[in-house]
Amino acid sequence: MREVAVIGGGWAGCAAAVELARRGANVTLFEAARSLGGRARGVEINGCQLDNGQHILLGAYTETLRLMRVVGMQAGSALLRLPLQMRYPSSSAGMDFVAPRLPAPLHVLAGLLRASGLSREDKLSLARFSTTARWMDWQLNIDCTVTELLDRYDQTDRLIRLMWRPLCIAALNTPPERASAQIFLNVLRDSLGARRAASDMLLPRFDMTQIFPKHAASFIQRHGGSIRCGQSVGGIGRDGDRWRLDVTNTPEASEAKFDGVVVATQATRAASLLDGVAAVSLPDFDYEPISTCYLQYAPDISLAQPLFALLDDAASGQWGQFVFDRGQLDARHAGLLSVVVSASADAVALGHETTATAIAMQLATVFQQPALAHPQWTKMISEKRATFSCTPALARPGNQTGCENLVIAGDYTASDYPATLESAVRSGVEAAKLLLKK
Repeated sequence: MREVAVIGGGWAGCAAAVELARRGANVTLFEAARSLGGRARGVEINGCQLDNGQHILLGAYTETLRLMRVVGMQAGSALLRLPLQMRYPSSSAGMDFVAPRLPAPLHVLAGLLRASGLSREDKLSLARFSTTARWMDWQLNIDCTVTELLDRYDQTDRLIRLMWRPLCIAALNTPPERASAQIFLNVLRDSLGARRAASDMLLPRFDMTQIFPKHAASFIQRHGGSIRCGQSVGGIGRDGDRWRLDVTNTPEASEAKFDGVVVATQATRAASLLDGVAAVSLPDFDYEPISTCYLQYAPDISLAQPLFALLDDAASGQWGQFVFDRGQLDARHAGLLSVVVSASADAVALGHETTATAIAMQLATVFQQPALAHPQWTKMISEKRATFSCTPALARPGNQTGCENLVIAGDYTASDYPATLESAVRSGVEAAKLLLKK
């Protein structure tokens, strides 16, 4: 496996390319866009280098953190590490839960005992769920929705509202009434149910391109590979024992040949490239959007902590689910807040300007700061196909295509996880290993 093409420069493609280059392959990475990162990339907004959407990682993202170290990015400087928490503004009648830095599972139990805003019944309900899930080894005989799972284990309405629903939407980007309970349990198993550090929340200080893709590109080039941004692959074909790629948007030859190929594009694009080439059948996924609203205020505007949960209520125009104080992550962004709206189809339908205005009013109300209703500027970014809808018993393809030296990678492939950065990275690494075994 001397020369390998990776089609797609998102996190799955970058992970595959790094793993291949690390093991001695000569890698050429093709990305149709002008920059790497895919759905987790840096963009410039009003002179600020931000993201196409606010992201958060977990300490359980072991492969992502490993590859960051491989390419020379130190997680300690790139990510703000916070203990597991679910903290609402004091005026919102929410809860305040922070897990102390104790060995697991004592950190969750201690945090639960100290938590405010939850009744004794709520706390017993959460403890009962956690204990039962561990006893079940976090496994269900038959998958169901998260709502059905929570009903089965008698979770209180308040606990569902303040903790389980926001966690489900944040992790799976799918509302609990149609989200996979087994995938949700997998996420809880590897965060709440693992060592304490696995449950830590990691907030990026820089834009996502700088967190990994930029360093991945440098690593690939140092190992003799090449990065071709702005070059799209229009087709794949067999040429003897090698693979031929039809490359567009390039002054060079329109055909290139490789010993192996990783198709690391979104599922719909992968299906198009593989049509008539491989027998693999990719599902026609349903998709969920994620929106991020950036709001710039005067530099002296800040929140009491870097991250707050918010009570969303579409009926009353409260769309925000989490708010980040970007100034506490990067001093250059003083006065900049970012608000995340996951599973945001209804918010997108309203229009960006209307939703941004509603979010500003929501912030002013819950933080009791009238100035937050009047930002200097706002910018709403919506990824309409951010993730697949993570429903129960969803069939997801493996990395193999049935063709020799042709594999796929992406957050949609078979995995214990929903469509996250970690599942994308793991898929990329697995695709690389499959080629190297050949």
